[in-house]
Amino acid sequence: MLVIGLMSGTSYDAVDAAAAELRLLDGTLLLKPLGMVSTPYDEELREALAGALPPSAVPLARVCLLDTRIGQAFAAAAVRVDRELCGGRAELVSSHGQTVYHWVDGGRVHGTLQLGQPAWIAEATGLPVVADLRSRDVAAGGQGAPLVSLVDLLWLRGRPGRPVALNLGGIANLTAPDGTAFDTGPGCALLDAAVREFTGGRLAYDVDGALAARGRPHGPLLEELLTEPYYALPAPKTTGKELFHAGYWRAPEGLSAEDALATLTHLTARTVVDAVRGVAATEVVASGGGTRNPVLMRTLRGLLPEIPVRLSDELGLPAAAKEAYAFAVLGFLTAHGLAGTAPAATGARHPSVLGSLTPGRNGLRLPPPAPAPPVRLRLE
Repeated sequence: MLVIGLMSGTSYDAVDAAAAELRLLDGTLLLKPLGMVSTPYDEELREALAGALPPSAVPLARVCLLDTRIGQAFAAAAVRVDRELCGGRAELVSSHGQTVYHWVDGGRVHGTLQLGQPAWIAEATGLPVVADLRSRDVAAGGQGAPLVSLVDLLWLRGRPGRPVALNLGGIANLTAPDGTAFDTGPGCALLDAAVREFTGGRLAYDVDGALAARGRPHGPLLEELLTEPYYALPAPKTTGKELFHAGYWRAPEGLSAEDALATLTHLTARTVVDAVRGVAATEVVASGGGTRNPVLMRTLRGLLPEIPVRLSDELGLPAAAKEAYAFAVLGFLTAHGLAGTAPAATGARHPSVLGSLTPGRNGLRLPPPAPAPPVRLRLE
């Protein structure tokens, strides 16, 4: 089956659209990556989205506008990928949507909201669309995240030692081989917010970590930030920009942009390293936009000299596209009537078939249910 996976993470900078050829064979899910296209949000939509995220109060008219405009942006990305990478032969679209709120209270997730109305995708492509993939896991008592953990577990199964999959997005998360999975804390969320503040919006992120590279971590501020209670919570646990937003921290008077970004870079690296050591990992396989920040990666490796930190590219999945491919896999599982969650990872009461289905131009024609779930994932 040719599946398009659509993803926009907590950095809300672009829609990543990956095409994958997927098939089940004797308990193995075979994935052939066909490529990815990343389409930046236009500036107007990005600004509207940034203004709607916590801690902002947002009228319903703005929510409706965003649901529509994000759905249209996802639809355009899917049309482009079907044309350029699938030769117009795609059979299914799996859309993560754009997370705008993750309702966490007392360590429990009560709800989650992803915008990007799938009807626009189905109308533009003519294909059935799997969307709203997180909500079913939340309804089953889970955290709804990290939702790619099942894919990580299938993919890394059989590697020696205790490999962990690390995603460095706006929020960082990891998956351990025993099924433990959780958000470690801020990935690039605080870094990006600080860059926009210090540059008056001129820059959206610290390109190549250049600003942080010229600074030095501010010790007292770093230690204060590390007292955040979230880090001490047991797994499974999730977080988001509801906690780690632009107003989360306050720079000491006179702190330069360079020193602030060096401090926040160390915060991300320290919290990731503490999590990696906490699950006794022997290898880190990293992906996500944060891997393109050489200062963050150098800091992470410097704090973790005894454990190899490699990019997912070395194992065949491009670091920038891994989550989009993962959501293609989750959509494929849903279409075949298979669960897309690992309860040990999210804390749910049971595995769940994920998402809601929007019919395509020819109605809803799904393949026969698969006889059994896959036990491993292999790249072709």
